[in-house]
Amino acid sequence: VQLVESGGGLVQAGGSLRLSCEPFGITFTNYAMGWFRQAPGKEREFVSGISRSGGSTRYTSSVKGRFTVSRDNANDMMYLQMNNLKPEDTAVYYCAAMFRLSMDVVLTTRDEYDYWGQGTQVTVSS
Repeated sequence: VQLVESGGGLVQAGGSLRLSCEPFGITFTNYAMGWFRQAPGKEREFVSGISRSGGSTRYTSSVKGRFTVSRDNANDMMYLQMNNLKPEDTAVYYCAAMFRLSMDVVLTTRDEYDYWGQGTQVTVSS
């Protein structure tokens, strides 16, 4: 299984970025997906999650109203649209996946995910 993130970069505060996650080696529609981030010296934290169908989503409070998670099950892709970015959003962003064939749920903790990407750097300048 491989998860490949892309779309990170350097942006000014108030700007936008869209992250993408492309999975390899899984049947995408059988997996709950999530985005996490890790800033220097901090723990990896939950950002957003989406259920297998895409019908349910969750966000950490600090990104609600600014970030939108989505998935394209026809093309096996997940996205994180990030608007109104702030310097405190600076981190390495990771895509995560967990098999959940029998349940259409959103997973919100690190321990619930089995598969991780290598991460993509997002830097927001003030």
